[in-house]
Parts: sequence; C-alpha cells; structure tokens
Amino acid sequence: MRKFSPNHYERAFENWLLDHHIAYVRSEEHRRPGPSEDSVKNFDFLLCPQSGHKVIVEVKGRTFAGVSLAGLSGLACWVTTDDIKSLQVWRQALGPGHEAVFVFVYRVVQADVDFDGHEPLALGPSRYVFFCIRLDDYLRCMKGRSRKWRTVTLPAEDFRRCAVDFSTFLS
Repeated sequence: MRKFSPNHYERAFENWLLDHHIAYVRSEEHRRPGPSEDSVKNFDFLLCPQSGHKVIVEVKGRTFAGVSLAGLSGLACWVTTDDIKSLQVWRQALGPGHEAVFVFVYRVVQADVDFDGHEPLALGPSRYVFFCIRLDDYLRCMKGRSRKWRTVTLPAEDFRRCAVDFSTFLS
C-alpha cells in the first residue's frame, strides 16, 4: 500500500501523477540539508516524465471559491521567498536538464463550477485543478506581497500569461 502525503493538496497532486503515469520521487520534507543557518527547504516532488527532462516541483495548495476558471481570475499564487531561494538552490545543485516549477493545486469549493476546459481531479468529496508556473517566469514577474511574512506574488495579468494547465506543461 502506498503511503500518501498527509497534506491533501500534495495527495491530490500525487494521485494526478499516478493517474497520468508520470514517474516521480517524493522528497522527505522534514529534512533540511545544510547547516541550520543555511538550510534549504526540500522540494515536494522530482518528476521524470517520458519527455526526458526532470522537473523539480514545489506544490502550493490554495482554495478557489469562484464559479468559473474562465480568465483565470481569483486564483491566489503567492509563495515565500524561502520557496524561491530553495528551488533556485535545488535546480543549480541537480544541474542541467532539471527545470524548477511551482504547481498550484486549487481545491474547488463551489459545487457548480465552469472548469473552462481544465481537467479537475476528484479525490473523495473534493475537486482540484492544477496550474504550473516555471520558476524563471515567476522570478521575472514577481512582486512583493508581505515583508513581514516574506511572501511574493504575481500580478493577475502575469499569472494569466505564465500559468499553464499542468498536463499542458508536461506535453
């Protein structure tokens, strides 16, 4: 029996990977390599799709309370500066042929939602959709969100331009 992540967003993403026959390794999130003052946050998954390139994935779980995904409005996409730094370190450490991405996993809370062609995943009573943003795109467009919480985000128009359905990203 497979032991899934206790985090429901990561569990949904892992189920999506299994459904689509994507080879992956889940990292041990509770270990942070390096001296404590310079420790690096582990990524969530390392994917090995049939295309050959390796993908370092940081899953960010969010809630979508809207009624339509048309226009990709109302989708939160903030991350921490630690997320950014850690993905950069891992990409450099793993070397050429590795791409780093954020996968935003949105749990859809409304019963009747227009998915606008995006593929939802049903997991128990919950439904999820997955969007991917390359780390380089995020770095190019990010703006400060909260200095206190050390978070950054993308302006809505940049999110709409950079975010792709995760299955589209892998093809």
